[in-house]
Amino acid sequence: MTITHVFFDVGGVLGNNGWDRGERAETARHFGLDVEELEEMHGESVSTLEMGRITLEEYLRTAVFYRPRPFTIDAFKSHMLSLSQPFPETIALARALARTGRYRLMTLNNESAELNQHRLDHFGLRDIFVAFFSSCWVGALKPARRIYEVALAIAQAEPGASVFIDDRVRNLEPARQLGMQTIHFTDAARLREELARVGVATGPFTANTGDGSCNSP
Repeated sequence: MTITHVFFDVGGVLGNNGWDRGERAETARHFGLDVEELEEMHGESVSTLEMGRITLEEYLRTAVFYRPRPFTIDAFKSHMLSLSQPFPETIALARALARTGRYRLMTLNNESAELNQHRLDHFGLRDIFVAFFSSCWVGALKPARRIYEVALAIAQAEPGASVFIDDRVRNLEPARQLGMQTIHFTDAARLREELARVGVATGPFTANTGDGSCNSP
């Protein structure tokens, strides 16, 4: 079946993880917090945050600001957002793919609303992807089957004509069970090869790694 839709994860594919264990540990050290304590408090509310049931500020008041701190919520939030970095080569590949006009590109990821919006803007994704199926807006988290079903239904995409790209193997299995083609992301060069394997031609692309912007001829 000819591929018509390509779904990309964001964290780990189009950029680094926005608020994963490594980012939380770095932030804890930066602000002088106990890493294990932050992990415990994070675990209590991260699911409700990423499903859009609480705001980032509500999450921070639960996970960090449940007692007085010598820094503000705004300072903490700014540091969180500053950790997000794009992967220029992958974004350039996606841009080149979009410019072929042959495929509909969409994202499918787990993330909080504020962080997700920051990354869509900061990574320049809105002119590449036609829809964003983020857990905060869909109300379901990968690897739950529901988020894939919603994405396919709203996109009106046939599973067999769709490709899903993710850096975590556990997130690929539900997509595969639904009949989607899946690609385990490791790097942009390998992704290009894997896309070609399922019949998706990207064409030439270049990445400008100097300022985070990505361009394709």
